[in-house]
Amino acid sequence: MELEDAIRTRRTHKAFGPEPIEPAVLDELFELARWAPNHHLTNPWRFRVIGARTRGRLKLLADAAKPGSAAKLDRAPTLVLASACLTGEPQQDREDVLASAVAAYIILLAAHARGLAGYWRTLGLLEQPPARALLGVDRHERVLGLLHIGHPRQSQRVPQRAPLNEIVTYLD
Repeated sequence: MELEDAIRTRRTHKAFGPEPIEPAVLDELFELARWAPNHHLTNPWRFRVIGARTRGRLKLLADAAKPGSAAKLDRAPTLVLASACLTGEPQQDREDVLASAVAAYIILLAAHARGLAGYWRTLGLLEQPPARALLGVDRHERVLGLLHIGHPRQSQRVPQRAPLNEIVTYLD
């Protein structure tokens, strides 16, 4: 798939087939993600693939926080927690969070190029101490969200995008 086609055709999917993504395919996605630009080559991104036991414990935490919310964790067969390592220096931390977000998007884009589907979900629960402890996220990391990845079960509509004149300004 050509890069421009991948960018224009990637969609958020929330209906997946049951087959988990093979570790070798995930490693291909992570390999590409590590090429995201990052100031001072800090490599701040961290990815955790959430297995069945951890997912089960996370679902218990989710339902305790908001009854009925755990079902959303079962949408995709593969969940990846994306986070950014922080240094404590505000400007570097900002750059590292943004670089980690780019790395996370590379995973979604590369998954799409392989015929997979995904979506990025931010979840307040992941900032809570019990969830952070369960997922091994220490105090020097900012959680970016969960990447849900799997085989698509349906096509998604093409959303409207704002015209360029609404989002671009050329300054003299």
